[in-house]
Amino acid sequence: MKLPDVNRKNVQLQLNEVEIIEETIQQIMKDFGMFGMDIVFSGDIENAYFEIFNQVVYQIEDLFRISSSRLLAVLYQIDISNEQIEKAHNITPDSTLQEVVAEQIIQRELKKVLTRRYFKLNTNKELD
Repeated sequence: MKLPDVNRKNVQLQLNEVEIIEETIQQIMKDFGMFGMDIVFSGDIENAYFEIFNQVVYQIEDLFRISSSRLLAVLYQIDISNEQIEKAHNITPDSTLQEVVAEQIIQRELKKVLTRRYFKLNTNKELD
């Protein structure tokens, strides 16, 4: 059973279907909303990645400034480890740590959406 591969190089390619984009944004909004943080989507699919990326960076910058424990709770909820962040930051040393974290969040949320779709599709095939 091969799960979808989502990484820095192909995240934008994965975000090419409107439904996948919308589901990923909903997942991001849900996870941040659990901690009282708002992520708002204008509905502009063409600029969705950058719109959401910029908002996530802003929220992460706030968390870095005001509450490292809350940041860790958000990362735990989304399922991102310090090791993943360090590895990604080593690969993209020109990015700020906040940008790296934001990118990791988007990638992880996309993986959740694709994995959920994968199992839903395969479960439906088994039922046919």
